[in-house]
Amino acid sequence: MASGIKDKVAIIGMGCSKFGERWDCDSEDLMVEAFEECIADAGIDYKEIQAAWLATAIEEIHVGKGGIPLSVALRLPFIPVTRVENFCASGSEALRGAVYAVASGACDIALALGVEKLKDTGYGGLPQRSRGTLNSMWWANYSAPGSFAQLATAYSTKHGIDPAELKRAMAHISVKSHANGAKNPKAHLRNKITEEQVLRAPTVAEPLGIFDCCGVSDGAACAIVTTPEIAKALGKKDMITVKALQLSVSNGTEAGHNSWDGSHFMTARIASKRAYEEAGIRNPRKEIDLAEVHDCFSVTELVTMEDLYLSPEGGAVKDVLDGFYDSDGDLPCQIDGGLKCFGHPIGSSGLRMVYELYLQMLGRADQRQVESPKLGLTHNLGGAPHQNVCSVAIIGRMGV
Repeated sequence: MASGIKDKVAIIGMGCSKFGERWDCDSEDLMVEAFEECIADAGIDYKEIQAAWLATAIEEIHVGKGGIPLSVALRLPFIPVTRVENFCASGSEALRGAVYAVASGACDIALALGVEKLKDTGYGGLPQRSRGTLNSMWWANYSAPGSFAQLATAYSTKHGIDPAELKRAMAHISVKSHANGAKNPKAHLRNKITEEQVLRAPTVAEPLGIFDCCGVSDGAACAIVTTPEIAKALGKKDMITVKALQLSVSNGTEAGHNSWDGSHFMTARIASKRAYEEAGIRNPRKEIDLAEVHDCFSVTELVTMEDLYLSPEGGAVKDVLDGFYDSDGDLPCQIDGGLKCFGHPIGSSGLRMVYELYLQMLGRADQRQVESPKLGLTHNLGGAPHQNVCSVAIIGRMGV
């Protein structure tokens, strides 16, 4: 019977490029930038990597449909390379492939890398996907801000929250992320903002204003994973392991009938429950020290706090305004600036989140370092509120 992957896989190296408008680089340059940091951190020869997973989500023209671009860019030693895509959870999907390969014994050392070049597409936001089954079903008139604005309205209506109070909480989230991003030299946006600026900003889709929306970025992030035994043999003393990595994909129930009220994410609740069970976590609000969640919009972060069972249902607004998720709060969230300010190169975002937890666990986060974190959570959400894919990972110190 399956027992999960808790402590069966160790992360021995991670790397991340600077995120932003990287007009000076192509995708291969970003891959190399992230990989050079990662391989140096791992302390191994690149020829020791036995399999690799490449994630990219939107513009195949910049990367390609297969694994060859990664193999060529890094001169990998004729090993299997698999290209994966799963909306905004693509980077987490690449990590899942590498982690499962090591946990199963299929290989000893594996690489996961995510990359995206979005600024070159010519779009201010995400480019439209080409025609296809999914597009014909419900994307023809879809926009990300419009869809997540509906989430905000459904959430406030269900819980009887004054729209002005919800906007204040959303503004607090944006101010927090900008303050954290200002301390991160690799972040795309490093400017601090005020609550007044957020509330007075032009509306994109009511109640979302400009500062409630994350932008798009260029960037890459990667991880090298192996078994704890090999990591120990390599001299890794402060071992960071994967406690759980769960994925939930919508089957269309949300869009199919009215059993779902539009106020939360079904997949996030399912994936988080599975992840907590796999990791042996019984009280996530007390046991999780850090969280990196998919804050594509400020309201998404707020609702996600409840979907991850970190805030009680209907209680996230109070927790946010009380500073529970601030950098000096009980459970810092988006300590690196999050999607909002670190940036959102789709294929690499999931790995970027793990990168931050990894740095924090090893005490390498410099100005934004949190005191002695032991367990961290990452959460990716791709698609739209009414149909999406969600990934939840738990990362922590060995033995915790």
